[in-house]
Amino acid sequence: MNLEKALKDYGNMGPKAREEDMYAAAAMGRMAFIQSEEMQVLSYGGFLRMQLRVLKKRWWLLQCLVLAGLWIIYPSIDGAWYGHRTLGVAAMLFVILLIPELWRNRTDQAMEVEAAAYYSLRQIYAARMLLFGIADVFMITVFLAGASMTLKLALTELLIQFLFPMTVTACICFGFLCGSKYFSGGAAAGLCLIWSAVWWLVLLNEEIYAAITMPVWAGLIALALGLLAFVLVRSVKNCEKIW
Repeated sequence: MNLEKALKDYGNMGPKAREEDMYAAAAMGRMAFIQSEEMQVLSYGGFLRMQLRVLKKRWWLLQCLVLAGLWIIYPSIDGAWYGHRTLGVAAMLFVILLIPELWRNRTDQAMEVEAAAYYSLRQIYAARMLLFGIADVFMITVFLAGASMTLKLALTELLIQFLFPMTVTACICFGFLCGSKYFSGGAAAGLCLIWSAVWWLVLLNEEIYAAITMPVWAGLIALALGLLAFVLVRSVKNCEKIW
């Protein structure tokens, strides 16, 4: 009994915490945590590595499978006309596979969270486009170099039948998905299908296809690449206005 009374008396002797002191201590701890985090700013290299980890690599795998499948089935295609159509379809599908991952923040409604991060939404979009650009340019370069040697395709034919429709498809995707009006990924894919139908009509009409000379093709490819550069820059500049 004396021990219990002594313990009770000892507990009553200690200082009693006031509510305002507890709030003040919590505020000081929160401020100390924020200050320590501000001193550890993520570098640009670390930011790119973080974005690389966030991106789902399955879309790059699917793009590789598209190119590999085209490489495998092209020798068995009978006729140059069917081969040209196959190249155009593969090029458009290669670009359409970018849509789900590049605009995943819109479908997941995570743009407000990204806008509140240390790095701006513009930097996040630029990092994603840079990473996808590096990967896609590497895959396309390997495919074009390998196809010109193993499939006996001229480089000019690959540029016209594969690179040109792919570039126009990319312009459609970035132009509409990052434009002033809202378009969903499905709408952009539908517009790409309309473009594929237009391209097939050009291939079907031998007179139109034969009338376009090589300098005209070079000018069309250069125009498409310039338009792609324009819509990419506009996408980065206007990404904060979308949401």
